[in-house]
Amino acid sequence: MTDKQFSSGYVAIIGRPNVGKSTLINRVLGQKLCITSRRPQTTRHRILGIKTDDDSQLIYVDTPGLHIDDKKAMNRYMNRAAASSIDDVDVILFVVDGMNWTDEDEKVLERLKVSAKAPVILVINKMDKLADKEVMLPHIQKLSAQFDYANVFPISARKGMNLDELEKQIKQLMPEGELIFPEDQITDRSSRFLAAELVREQLFRHLGQELPYSITVEIEQFDDEKDLYRIGAVIYVERDGQKAIVIGKKGDLLKSVGKDARIEMQSLFGHKVFLRLWVKVREGWGDNERMLKNLGYNDEL
Repeated sequence: MTDKQFSSGYVAIIGRPNVGKSTLINRVLGQKLCITSRRPQTTRHRILGIKTDDDSQLIYVDTPGLHIDDKKAMNRYMNRAAASSIDDVDVILFVVDGMNWTDEDEKVLERLKVSAKAPVILVINKMDKLADKEVMLPHIQKLSAQFDYANVFPISARKGMNLDELEKQIKQLMPEGELIFPEDQITDRSSRFLAAELVREQLFRHLGQELPYSITVEIEQFDDEKDLYRIGAVIYVERDGQKAIVIGKKGDLLKSVGKDARIEMQSLFGHKVFLRLWVKVREGWGDNERMLKNLGYNDEL
């Protein structure tokens, strides 16, 4: 570290589902930490991504998307995890999807108006997909008028557009402080947690629209055998019919999920991985508060 002023603090990334929050944090960190897919509910837990350089330590808080529908226990859990991230942070990034402003965006904005104590930066993502750039300025002006934002940044998380400028603004808003985490730490989550998330990501990718929302993953074995991680994961579904879908014809789908998850794990952990997957039925787990807590969904983040 150098002798120049050092800043540190927490940056909450909030928004409705599927606006690119996890893609943004992965791009800022320069490596994959948070799982991504085009499906809502991909991010279910609050995850810290820690970026340390010569003059700052920025701790990004990736959150589940805020849902209008909170009838199921799972959605209530995700809403609590997202809403609690607004508290006790130094900067809030409110991420929206290009020109697409929805009722769910409006709900997030209303929550910010009531709860936000930190400066809020409006981040308009996916601008690389906008064909007519001339419509962007009126849209930015309209959104800017809705709230007293510290700044507004059109970006592309996928392509890295304007992220350096966004990070400069975040650093300017950060308080002076010391390291909160060790320099080489990139997350607060365990390897077991990350392994479960990588299996769940591949289930989302391979199953498409069929039933990812009825699935969760629990790591039952994680043994470090020198240069080999031996990992055993249980995939829980809610019904017998779902179990058959996850396994696939002659086990082909489950094998593909395991193969792709193993490749991602080896890339993240820097170790060879031996991965075994099982599929079990646990009826109603997604709408049972006690089951959710037993499966690692709790508010003590």
